[in-house]
Amino acid sequence: MAWFYAAPWPTFAPPLTHARWLAEGRTAPKDHPAGRLHVTRKDDVLHLEMDRPGTHNAIDAPLRDALREALDLAVLDPTIARVELRGGGRTFGVGADLAEFGTTRDPARAHAIRMQTLPALAAVRCGERLVSRVQGLCVGASLELAAFGRIEARRDAIFHLPELAMGLLPGAGGCVSLSRRIGRQRTALMVLSGRRIGVETALAWGLADSCVDALVH
Repeated sequence: MAWFYAAPWPTFAPPLTHARWLAEGRTAPKDHPAGRLHVTRKDDVLHLEMDRPGTHNAIDAPLRDALREALDLAVLDPTIARVELRGGGRTFGVGADLAEFGTTRDPARAHAIRMQTLPALAAVRCGERLVSRVQGLCVGASLELAAFGRIEARRDAIFHLPELAMGLLPGAGGCVSLSRRIGRQRTALMVLSGRRIGVETALAWGLADSCVDALVH
């Protein structure tokens, strides 16, 4: 008679909902200045630099709106041959400002705001001209936006999608932009595992297009 060891069923923690994260996991917002986007044009190149000191260029509503406006300009102006996006300081960007999460609770209203303001809706229309120069952290919405175009990464760049830990899925276009670059399976791996990706892996997967030792500002 054969004996089989019956392993106990694994136990899992209940899935983290966004409402639970808002109630338990979010820290009190700090008083940081509104984000700014420095927009300059030299010949046929439009230069965009995200500037929000103290937050690692977290994208708040003013910075989000400025990004959408600048990318809309690139869509409408065919004389702009290249759009270069950077993050000021040591970090490209850590994604959306967590302090603003959940401020609009009505789903229909939140969707309407997103459809009017989401930078990805313009980035997808000028992605062939968009180049992001990435250093340090490139997280969440910052990565989702950059992935619509070419990514030129410094060796210290780290790519990360942390949304699932907040009870969310990437909502700034990443389910489209990353899937087009690295496929659905690897996108799902990044989303579901929260795994951080370094430059070598990003190059091998096609998430980054080139690696540079230093970015000249």
